[in-house]
Amino acid sequence: MRASNTGTLGASSATARGRGGRAAIALLPFVSIVTLFLLVPTVSLIWGSFHDSNTGAFTIANYSYLSHPIDLVPFRNSLELSLASTVLGSLVGLVIAQAIVSSRRPIVQEIATTFSSVAANFAGVPLAFAFGATLGLNGLLTVALKSNGIDIYDGGFKLRSLIGLIVVYAYWEIPLMVLVMLPPLQAMKPSWREAAEILGASRWQYLRSVAIPILMTPFISSLLLLYANAFGAYATAYGLTTGFVSLVPIEISNLTNGDVSRNLGVADALAIGLAVIMAVCIGGRAIVERRSTRWLAR
Repeated sequence: MRASNTGTLGASSATARGRGGRAAIALLPFVSIVTLFLLVPTVSLIWGSFHDSNTGAFTIANYSYLSHPIDLVPFRNSLELSLASTVLGSLVGLVIAQAIVSSRRPIVQEIATTFSSVAANFAGVPLAFAFGATLGLNGLLTVALKSNGIDIYDGGFKLRSLIGLIVVYAYWEIPLMVLVMLPPLQAMKPSWREAAEILGASRWQYLRSVAIPILMTPFISSLLLLYANAFGAYATAYGLTTGFVSLVPIEISNLTNGDVSRNLGVADALAIGLAVIMAVCIGGRAIVERRSTRWLAR
């Protein structure tokens, strides 16, 4: 009997080792992709940011932009653009998401979700062209407003400016906010509100003491996602302004592709700064999501 148990345990161990070996083999493509497209470029960026692109000598001069206000203009513009588009997109998106959840017609929720999925991924050069044809100097909407006595360009609006980019970025930030906030809003249980009403709480007390504390963590998580999404965007801004507005991704492109201003070391240093900001946003979102998941799973 003991020998039989021993044989059974040995067979189980061999089966477990076999499954572990197959799982390791199955993960090889994933590990290879992560190594080639994440680890190797990261190490290359760090190495290049501390070495002169011409001589290969070690230097910290590539980070001199940190001490020069003029060289920090791309970061300031990117920070302001990301912050403004995030605030606009999050507030409008949250209102739309709540309206979708409050709707009792499934067809409305399906249409709104489908449109948000498409609009959140409509970016790059096609989006820049669409806004140029709509809100450009001779765009369709611009001409229509001017024929009715409203000239938005006389009022100071310029599509190829930081304000114009905020409007364009909000176009995909709003539906992205709708998509990421729909699950937390749908997870709010009606029984919570009913319990609050039974205990005599008003609508404002329910919002202040129950809904807002629970939704605050996914809302902050969504803000970080929107901010990182806007900060790293390149194609839309370049396609719309052709580099007229100085942003970090555009400046990196100029330093790597330009003939006169080419400097790979400084480009690597700028990319490290961008990566740090993105890592803070992604790391902060991961921390916040843990708390959000714990609350909404109850």
